[in-house]
Amino acid sequence: MIQTIYIEQAALDHPRSKEILKRYKSATVITVQSHSEIFNGHNQNFRAQKQSPSLILALKENTFVHPTPAQYETGGGAHYYFSHMLNCLYDCRYCFLQGMFQSAHYLLFVNYEEFVDEIKKIASSHANDEKPTWFFSGYDCDSLAFEPMSQFADFFIEQFEHIPNAVLELRTKSTQIRSLLKRKASDKVVIAASLSPSEVAQAVELGAPAVSKRIDALQKLQEQGWKIGIRFDPVIWHEGYQESYARLAEQVFSQLDPELLDSVTLGSFRVPKTFFKAMYKLYPEEPVFNFGLEQQDPSNGTMVSYRSDIETQILDYVEQLCLQHIQADRLYTYRSAT
Repeated sequence: MIQTIYIEQAALDHPRSKEILKRYKSATVITVQSHSEIFNGHNQNFRAQKQSPSLILALKENTFVHPTPAQYETGGGAHYYFSHMLNCLYDCRYCFLQGMFQSAHYLLFVNYEEFVDEIKKIASSHANDEKPTWFFSGYDCDSLAFEPMSQFADFFIEQFEHIPNAVLELRTKSTQIRSLLKRKASDKVVIAASLSPSEVAQAVELGAPAVSKRIDALQKLQEQGWKIGIRFDPVIWHEGYQESYARLAEQVFSQLDPELLDSVTLGSFRVPKTFFKAMYKLYPEEPVFNFGLEQQDPSNGTMVSYRSDIETQILDYVEQLCLQHIQADRLYTYRSAT
């Protein structure tokens, strides 16, 4: 439950702000000049704030869309990402956001239309590309978890229907699919679900829906014609990982039609060194931070990830599980050690 909403002075009269405030009539509303006063303030405690985050409504300025980090590939042409929201409803221990941001508050940029304007310009520059331009949402948040409040997906799906040679990927752990099921499936959209074995999800994906419920939601979407992507990312090493990932693969590929899957991606735990330091400080006892990790060579971006032997072992194993069900040209693996 959102108890406090901070709103930028400039965002007060935005229609989307007014609609959101109507949904939280009991919340305390505080007007600020800039969202940075709250979100970027010093001496914040991410771990404490995560227990009861506030909502910040603001207007995004400057750059709205960014090229994706290296290795992002799902079969499209040029790849970009955009973040209408910063921070996530869930509390996954491996999430880089807790190392990236000082604040755990939810920052929502309500000026969706300006995001779309920039997306259209970029897509237009790739209009004649052989492959569609891919736009990722869910890099700095969960694309669907706040859908009842933000109506983000509902708005952007409609917009992408009119953007030539462009695809929207909604990355999520959420089961908030009601608005999707109410509309006709779009071939311009991929619902990309992050999945882990139940043992891992229960231990480190705090607040997220059970994996079985996520797969049930994906099945409903696929049956209605939506394109589905599976994201085994990060693949987490743990005792008995072979058995747990085998169970997960069986669950996914038996309940969903593998022939209709848009893509499957794999990636091991990896995070910038500076983010990792902040994450470890928050949760020094977390097992995922205390086995098999090392700093990559500075020339490779000063990332912290699994040792190359461990990463190769777990990714190769999960790759082989996937290749029992899908063609190799729909499987993409992100390796930090190469």
